[in-house]
Amino acid sequence: MIYLDYAANTPADPAVLAAFCETESRFPANPNARHPMGRAARAELARITDSVSALLGVGPEAVIYTSGATESNNLAVKGLVQANPSGGRHILTTPLEHPSVRGALAWLEGQGYQVEELPLRSDGRVDLARLPGLVREDTVLATVCAVDSETGVVQPVREMGELLRQFPNCRFHVDAVQAVGKLELSLVEADTVSIAPHKFYGLNGSGLLLKRGCVPLAPQIHGGASATDVRSGTPTLALAAATEAALSLALAHQTERLEQVAALNARLREELSRRPQVRINSPANASPYILNLSVRNVLGTVLQRELGKRGSASPSAPPVPGTERRPGRCWPSQGTGATPCPPGGSASATSPPNESWTAFYRPWTTAAGRWGWGEGAPPRFPRRISTFALF
Repeated sequence: MIYLDYAANTPADPAVLAAFCETESRFPANPNARHPMGRAARAELARITDSVSALLGVGPEAVIYTSGATESNNLAVKGLVQANPSGGRHILTTPLEHPSVRGALAWLEGQGYQVEELPLRSDGRVDLARLPGLVREDTVLATVCAVDSETGVVQPVREMGELLRQFPNCRFHVDAVQAVGKLELSLVEADTVSIAPHKFYGLNGSGLLLKRGCVPLAPQIHGGASATDVRSGTPTLALAAATEAALSLALAHQTERLEQVAALNARLREELSRRPQVRINSPANASPYILNLSVRNVLGTVLQRELGKRGSASPSAPPVPGTERRPGRCWPSQGTGATPCPPGGSASATSPPNESWTAFYRPWTTAAGRWGWGEGAPPRFPRRISTFALF
């Protein structure tokens, strides 16, 4: 069986599993305990945190251990605005955010916050020229996904952060789940950054949230001592050790892996461009780990079934109920500058209404869940999405 779902979850590296098992065996005590074994576990946690922070270029006080990216995003999005109740109720985001961010924003909308989506250029990137004019006096947060998990769009995170520094009331959160360990990424301008080790050969059930030291953050889990005052719960030392191992390996091999995947991406684009029934939706400057394409008149569930018969494990899944703030989204029509279409609309009018295109996301890294369309897209249909991931 060929596994093609690396963006949803990568196989754990043997060195990561070894780090987990060794730490679990050597340090059985609770790091919060005050007896000698507890103090030894606490010292090991401090060593791991120093190592992780050094790898990421931040101070150890910036590292918050979580259960994964969903918790990290919820803690950041909700925690940043709740820590500044008098700052305002206006939030800026993009149409390309992960369901864990959109779900948190939907909850905040129910609490009276106004969520506004930033305009995108034809290549899916935030229109920086228009960004400053959209920040208001009551804008309390801007949140963006560094690399879109469906299309591979790489947002100009550094440039956005530099512009937002003109507005001290507005905090800046970056969902870097599909970027860290894969692409060069500047974390300097962000107030909070979400990271998921299981996207780069780490373990499930672990995550990181980086927080700028001076930034207040309202806890979302209460009760019980922990390694930080913004996230309660007994620190899982073995998962922290596995995170350290996965991050160290990912950064050490980042350049060679990127070169290999970029070559595969270019080869696949070249081969697919010869097939008129296939349309590539990912822009040319997308992350090479991600390729979004559509196949005319083929449903994602059908393709998934046929690939499964041929020994390929590719995902096809609808959005998780309750995470969509709107019924769906359409991909900006490349070359037109069109913004995402409203529910039931189309990104452009170049495809006849009776043509059916099914989107297949992430031939390299993938996590199924939303709708998106490329140039010449027809109306969006509530169909399952197939995704591929090779690395």
